[in-house]
Amino acid sequence: MSKKSRYILVAMVMGLLCFNLNAQNDLLDILEEEQEPVTNEPIAIFKAQRLINGHTTKTRSKGELEFIIMHRFASIQGGIDELFGLDGATIKFSFEYGITDKLTLGLGRNSFEKVYDGFVKYNFLKQSDTSPFEITWFSSMAVRTQDRADYTVNDFQSKLSYVHQLLISRKMGERVSVQLMPSYVHRNRVRYDQENDYLSLGFGTRVKLDDRWSIIGEYYLGLTQEETDDYYNSLGIGVEIETGGHVFQLTFTNSRSLTENAFITETVGNWADGDIHFGFNLSRTF
Repeated sequence: MSKKSRYILVAMVMGLLCFNLNAQNDLLDILEEEQEPVTNEPIAIFKAQRLINGHTTKTRSKGELEFIIMHRFASIQGGIDELFGLDGATIKFSFEYGITDKLTLGLGRNSFEKVYDGFVKYNFLKQSDTSPFEITWFSSMAVRTQDRADYTVNDFQSKLSYVHQLLISRKMGERVSVQLMPSYVHRNRVRYDQENDYLSLGFGTRVKLDDRWSIIGEYYLGLTQEETDDYYNSLGIGVEIETGGHVFQLTFTNSRSLTENAFITETVGNWADGDIHFGFNLSRTF
């Protein structure tokens, strides 16, 4: 092989090596661009601690105080004589404080049956790139201070009730959030045709329309069979509006009570009969 041919061969080999190295570098750059970094940044599933009547998995941040007003007018079934429910109303207000980012405590008062309640709410898990769900435990105790004519005993112990819920939620995509609410209610005293211990499975959703407006809904399916047929499963739908420092919710529900011990177990309204209560939830965070 001539000297000139050897120079040409060496130049060709060097050119191939440089091309191969450049191709490898380009391929590595493409793979690095396509591979998204894995983070544990939590995903915001709900904007408010309430969906319609019940709680979401959301907890308050440490040091935050939230004031919530929940208002339900009387049934629209009353027609024009009662101005479609405007003549009567049920109101609940509550204060909820973030002890830590995971632990929230709350106290409230419901005008229906004059119920006082307190709750503890603890977030175990946030949805993130490494966790598919958000999980929060909710426990409450309520005392009804109003006597009931259908009870033969109305002492303090008989008016106590307890609720425990495992709240499991997930945000699917940018717009849809869903929640599952297995629930257990214990009432110290009930009628002869009711059960002290009551199981329910709740379902909830939030569909985001834009940066401010969302559609919300919840349904509680009763799993405990009781002799009475006076009560129906709680169903609520509504619109959620986010405006700066507070969240405003317009709701329609067949439940009049605003505490878990009652709306899960003793909802008397029937959607099919038009026994529906219009209302709103308004929250402000400080």
